[in-house]
Amino acid sequence: MKAEIFLPDDYRPAEDEPFMNDRQLEYFRRKLIAWKEDIMSDGKDTIEHLQDGTRNIPDVADRASEETDRALELRTRDRQRKLVGKIDQALRRIDEGEFGYCSVTGEPISLKRLDARPIATMSLEAQEQHERREKVHRDD
Repeated sequence: MKAEIFLPDDYRPAEDEPFMNDRQLEYFRRKLIAWKEDIMSDGKDTIEHLQDGTRNIPDVADRASEETDRALELRTRDRQRKLVGKIDQALRRIDEGEFGYCSVTGEPISLKRLDARPIATMSLEAQEQHERREKVHRDD
């Protein structure tokens, strides 16, 4: 079992420290866990809302509007369910020592990118190249 790593409340990973040191890894682990907990809490709220919201609405337009709202909420939940999977994968990469490195080039992903999107698996350059290739194939 690892010793708990102390992180000040105002800690932010910096470029002048060793890349993916224990403090940085702990910072991203905590960030990912907090994000996941937030999503899971929102999911519980959605389930409660959908269960409470079941009612008979006589007006066809109001019923259609409510069904549209429900469909949108369920689509959002599905996206967040997929996001939880990506968060779990990022946590696994932290445990395996692969977090923070581009899956394509093996180069470090910038700390700014990881702070903004801690589930990132590619450097910005590799992601842009991937999206350009995807767009070219989609246009065919």
